[in-house]
Amino acid sequence: MPIYEYRCSDCGHKLEALQKLSDSPLTDCPACGKPRLSKLVSAAGFQLKGSGWYATDFKNSGTKPAAKANGEAKAGESIVKVESAGFDLIPGNGDLTAAEVNLLTTDKREGRLRDALLEVRGNYDYILIDCPPSLNMLTLNALTAADGVFIPMQCEYYALEGLSALVATVERLKKTVNPRLEIEGLLRTMYDPRNNLANEVSAQLIMHFGDKVYRTMIPRNVRLAEAPSFGLPALKHDSTSRGALAYLALAGEMLRRGEKQPAPAG
Repeated sequence: MPIYEYRCSDCGHKLEALQKLSDSPLTDCPACGKPRLSKLVSAAGFQLKGSGWYATDFKNSGTKPAAKANGEAKAGESIVKVESAGFDLIPGNGDLTAAEVNLLTTDKREGRLRDALLEVRGNYDYILIDCPPSLNMLTLNALTAADGVFIPMQCEYYALEGLSALVATVERLKKTVNPRLEIEGLLRTMYDPRNNLANEVSAQLIMHFGDKVYRTMIPRNVRLAEAPSFGLPALKHDSTSRGALAYLALAGEMLRRGEKQPAPAG
């Protein structure tokens, strides 16, 4: 059982405890009397993992991501079942940096992830591939393996500039390595309707991409931001928060869009 370190979010007072990952202290801070204590995972609990590790309660599969990228492990062997959250996961960590270096000297390097997922692709209705916010060999593998690109973005100027570059990249890849690749949709995240710039960027997105922009918007929400520190998905942390309800609405919108799409020929 990992040791967690609890600190007051206001005064920093430390309270050591041995707890399950889903537990959270709701008592007043003994130092300053504030009503909540924030939880931080200590170094004794987990080493640095991908974001999926912070949002779920399960243990390491024991297979390093670098081994997956090098073809030393099959995708089916690397899957971890997250029973509490209702999905399966192939986790990543810092070793992916080494995997990217190795891929640079590998034949057909842009298709390694696509080939690895072939054995499990038929087992799922949806496979989501989380990408880093940069165009590197890992992102190229993801775009080669994907049928569609789901783009979450803040309604800010620099995000709009990055979106233009991403759209151009998708078009190039569609012409070269993945002709089925399409932009599935754009999701406006951390949205604050009181911000004039956010409203202006949102209007530009709708003008240029039309129905590709999801109607659902994910608002700035404290409960969403603090959920990973408790080791829980947002829906488990607080299912009634505005952020959690927005993600539920997004899931429904995605499913409805999927039902409207025509079945593939053949």
